[in-house]
Amino acid sequence: MILGKLTSKAQTTIPAAVRRALDLQPGDLIAYRIEAGQVVMTKAEDTGEDDTLSLFAEWSDEADRAYDAL
Repeated sequence: MILGKLTSKAQTTIPAAVRRALDLQPGDLIAYRIEAGQVVMTKAEDTGEDDTLSLFAEWSDEADRAYDAL
């Protein structure tokens, strides 16, 4: 088991063994999936779009869609 520590700003360093296993390089995207109370982290495919906020369902109601065109 590989352990890490969460900072007060909710940040962590991805351990070298995990970076090697996923072939992660600076600038790579990471995808997180929650399954049965566990988080699965994978290297994500870069689609060229920068729409990170669309991943957060809590920001997808009618009031928030007013900002889509900005």
